[in-house]
Amino acid sequence: MRIGAEEEFHVLDVESGHLVPRARAVLDRLDRPGFTTELQQSVVESNSRVHDTLDDLYTDLAGARRRLDAAASSLGLAVVAAGTVPLARVTPRDVTADARYRHMAEEYRRVADEQLICSAQVHVDVPDRDTAVRAMCLVSPWLAPLLALSASSPFWLGADTGYASWRTMLWQRWPTAGPVGCHASAADYDTAVQELIGSGVISDAGMVYHDVRPSAHQGTLELRICDACPRAETVVLVAGLFRALVRDACERLADRDGPLCDGHHDWLRAAAWRAARSGLEGYLVDPATRRAAPAPEVLRGMRDRLRPALEASGDWDTVHGLLEEALAAGSAAHRLRRAAAAEDLLASVDLMVDETRGGRAGRRAAPAARRPVPPVGTGGARLRRTTAGGTAA
Repeated sequence: MRIGAEEEFHVLDVESGHLVPRARAVLDRLDRPGFTTELQQSVVESNSRVHDTLDDLYTDLAGARRRLDAAASSLGLAVVAAGTVPLARVTPRDVTADARYRHMAEEYRRVADEQLICSAQVHVDVPDRDTAVRAMCLVSPWLAPLLALSASSPFWLGADTGYASWRTMLWQRWPTAGPVGCHASAADYDTAVQELIGSGVISDAGMVYHDVRPSAHQGTLELRICDACPRAETVVLVAGLFRALVRDACERLADRDGPLCDGHHDWLRAAAWRAARSGLEGYLVDPATRRAAPAPEVLRGMRDRLRPALEASGDWDTVHGLLEEALAAGSAAHRLRRAAAAEDLLASVDLMVDETRGGRAGRRAAPAARRPVPPVGTGGARLRRTTAGGTAA
């Protein structure tokens, strides 16, 4: 089961740390395919190639980040992989000049204006579209822990939200965002999508924003619940766990004829809220018991449950080590909040930039021209790699 990833990056002014609508200028400096625009002019998207191993996926992601960083740096800009950035302003004038995006801006108004968020998506090969649709029911209960791993958006418009993933709160306002329903077949799922389009609520299948969905153009199942992750290692960890979830689901579907899902998905939105609120630093809803449990306990239990699937893909050692490293370091939201509490919001911006480049050093020296920002109070294993930005991790 091959894997691939899409990452979204905020474009920032390197001196002020503010979000700026200059994605096109960055893209014009890149001389290879794989990068594109998004709804907002302040976001650049990077699409990996398809890979068999997590090591190869990491190398691809790190290389793309290096190229993006080089292009942005030449313009006095920086790129950041995180759910939100601390310093931004909302304006309806910064939508990318594309007919589809213009329609979305006009139709969804403030929801589209506030789409100053970035996510990471993972694709995993599936045998066929029917399997992809049926597998969604089996993987859905386990997606909230992956959101907790990725949580990187504690700040919004200069304030601490108290959430680990405020991006999730903003994202769930779209009419099709959130848990997917149960569907018996691809035909059943496609009928449901066509009904949504026919209702006029969405204009095309690309606007189905469920936490997981069958790709419209590839033979994959696509994970969509996660924040963009400052550390590329986190994307790799999430990809390894999601591949194991999909492999396990496909094997269970192949071994049995009857339905394997109880159809009770009403608790999944609550589980996602809990993960968005707490990240790795609090409790999650344990999918095995549907009871509250500490995040490390839930994630280690998930990893151990998936061990056969992880070993079948050759991912056990990497996922085991990266998960322990992630739990020891805490969520990106925790690290960013800690940096802001120790200094100011610009310290958290610097940490985002540094980690996106592949570093672990923390804050760099602040440029003298920066305007002071008031401080904000707080309410393991390594892959074979050359790190983004050339720094040793």
